[in-house]
Amino acid sequence: MATSAHTEVPHEKGPFPPFESKNFPSQLVWLGVSFVVLYVMLSKVVLPRVASILEARKRRIEIDLADAAKAKSDSDAAIAAYEKSLADARASAQALAAKTHQELAAKSEARRKELEAGLAAKLADAEKKIEATKTGAMKNVGAIATDAAASIVERLTGSAPDKAVVERAVSATIN
Repeated sequence: MATSAHTEVPHEKGPFPPFESKNFPSQLVWLGVSFVVLYVMLSKVVLPRVASILEARKRRIEIDLADAAKAKSDSDAAIAAYEKSLADARASAQALAAKTHQELAAKSEARRKELEAGLAAKLADAEKKIEATKTGAMKNVGAIATDAAASIVERLTGSAPDKAVVERAVSATIN
């Protein structure tokens, strides 16, 4: 048979020690001491460090905001300069285009006038030739009409008509 060995000392069960009223005064003293030590340590060491960190952050943010504002104003100035140079370039290009257009229009107009003058001269020469040809043809028309009328009368009547009579009749009809 085996016997069981117990190492525990039997004791009487009592209330939890921090809740015993006889321990309250020492607990309150230690609470006060701990509070004073913690308060002194926080106020002398931790809080100044936190305050310096917050102040450094604030300064850094102010510097960053100032840098951002400066960069914005610089970029606004660069944009304004770019837009001005772009407007100047557009105006210059439009002026150059207008000048070129005027020069080309003047050259085109001069060339058109030159061609019109040449065509007018050719037209005048052609009209003179037509008039000369017409006059020559009209001279021949009288002779041809006289010969044709004489032939027609001869065929119809069987005898040749008097040439002077036919010429008078044809010239009276033509004029």
